[in-house]
Amino acid sequence: MARRRRKKLPVDPVAAEIESLAHDGRGVAHVDGKVTFIHGGLPGERVMFRYIGKRSKLDEGIAVSVENNPSPDRVEPLCPHFGVCGGCALQHLDSRKQILAKQEILLDALNHIGKVEVAEVLPPLRLEQPWGYRRKARLGVKYVPKKGKVLVGFRERGTPYLADLTRCEVLHPLVGEHLEEIGALIDGLSIRDRIPQIELAMGDEGCIFIFRILEALSEDDGKALLEFGEGAGIEIWIQDGGPETVRPLSQGKSGAALRYALPDEDITIEFRPEDFTQVNYDLNRLMVNRALELLDPQADDKVLDLFCGLGNFTLPLARRAAEVVGVEGDAGLVQRARLNAERNGITNTRYFTANLYESLNKEPWMLESFDKALLDPPRSGALEVLEHLPKLGVERIVYVSCYPSTLARDAGELVNRHGYKLLAAGVMDMFPHTAHVESIALFERVL
Repeated sequence: MARRRRKKLPVDPVAAEIESLAHDGRGVAHVDGKVTFIHGGLPGERVMFRYIGKRSKLDEGIAVSVENNPSPDRVEPLCPHFGVCGGCALQHLDSRKQILAKQEILLDALNHIGKVEVAEVLPPLRLEQPWGYRRKARLGVKYVPKKGKVLVGFRERGTPYLADLTRCEVLHPLVGEHLEEIGALIDGLSIRDRIPQIELAMGDEGCIFIFRILEALSEDDGKALLEFGEGAGIEIWIQDGGPETVRPLSQGKSGAALRYALPDEDITIEFRPEDFTQVNYDLNRLMVNRALELLDPQADDKVLDLFCGLGNFTLPLARRAAEVVGVEGDAGLVQRARLNAERNGITNTRYFTANLYESLNKEPWMLESFDKALLDPPRSGALEVLEHLPKLGVERIVYVSCYPSTLARDAGELVNRHGYKLLAAGVMDMFPHTAHVESIALFERVL
């Protein structure tokens, strides 16, 4: 059978009127009656774009020019690689308008997916200085013979290839301003083509690079990495197998944890570099404060913290409530959450390891009752645990979400099936200049 050939894309630019922003930051237009997503277009603009993809139900393009009506919200991107690197999607939009666009995405999802209306839209949480905020990242590494160097950073927009970056404006400056130096370091190693990625983890102080290596380092390689780390203020770790192989490169290092503080509650949280933490510590502090304000724990409240991780919410809640029970699927995180409670002198927390996506009927904490609950699930949401909340007596819920579609779905379940009302919801700019939408919602039982 003959292979079907792809139709050639039009070569000449095409005009389009941008109507709105999609959830991923692309402009939405209709061209010849067909939905077309256009990178770099803003609502209200007439752009010339070139096609980069055509499918049966939708097309995709990239703006090459704005005609005579640029949006008043359009700004010059700070990063010279914007439009090529896929790490950011919204640098061409004023950062104060980015968060409002994300708010519309959340409200639209609640309305159309969850079929719920929110009683109060919370003021967005954002930082006035939205650059150099990212302290956790997975950076791709690739030796490219044609370029004669090693590339370090994020992938190109819409391709599997690494972008050729000289710097990154959203990464913390300790890393973002030195991508070329890091690439040159790896280029000088004997296994430069056997290092696929670097995991970056930073605390309030201290920085760790975890080099994923597919072949053993030579003695000279190890020396070069350690010398670089010492000069740059970066601790070098390696991973040559599964997660259990993550360790400091230097034999003299103990693998001490990194730390970040929640100063308003006099709490410091320690973590290993491979642990999940929020990437933006300044915004995280604002988020924790808002969660406390919304949940409003009282001195006699018993609170359930699901997907509790290291205790980012558990420990601040414990400063105000009678008791907090944290539940998390990762046993290592649960162990470190207990240690964090001990280090902070907090004695009114208990922790359980449980897969919150499976049956919970045999879990001991399911035999207890709770006044309030906080949920901070991964992208997949918390659908499987929602039915248990009214049975546990939970009257008030704060739901922190990293994906508005699953928050909207779960909001619909809580409101339309389990007897809760959506009192408030809002967005938080955890990832400025990207299309990522972090949000928070408050529910109260009415039945």
